Amino acid sequence: MIRFIAAFCTALLAFVPANRADEPLQVPPPAQTAQETPSRLDALFQDLKHERNEQAARRIAARIGEAWNTPGSATAALLMQWANEAIKEKKVSVALDFLDQLVLLYPDYAEAWNRRATLHFTMNDYARAMADISRTLELEPRHFGALAGMARILQATGRREQALGAYERVLDVYPMLRSAQKAVAELSDELAGQGI
Repeated sequence: MIRFIAAFCTALLAFVPANRADEPLQVPPPAQTAQETPSRLDALFQDLKHERNEQAARRIAARIGEAWNTPGSATAALLMQWANEAIKEKKVSVALDFLDQLVLLYPDYAEAWNRRATLHFTMNDYARAMADISRTLELEPRHFGALAGMARILQATGRREQALGAYERVLDVYPMLRSAQKAVAELSDELAGQGI
């Protein structure tokens, strides 16, 4: 483990520019991708909201996801890659270490918070997952993945009315998401049967 941490620090330092001793270290924020500028991302969200073909909507959502997954920083991209590899290898604590570093160095990178929320969710650590989802949604209120994660947690913890509201927020952003449509229908039926 010590060798792993030393290798991680060495690799991380390779991407951090040297600065004078009297200057504080400045960590650059994630840059926008060349392909998806803020105005282009807004246009994609508009297209997603108005698209009525499920497969076309899925393609638009995938382009949005690609933009979210491209941090614009070599260091952030490397940390995200390492976290993803650790997740695939089922090395949860290693993945969490990388994601912790990512949100520390790049606190405005919404997808880093969302990825860590997803990992907490898979560990049934709903409190930490919800905290990370909240931060994701502060940074990107249209993050339909984070909204869906919140809805699933609310549903799993018996808060069906709140879950219904969260799924409705998902559909406001991504109307053709079938899993959210199905959840809204099922929760609406359940809650109607209880007379609310």
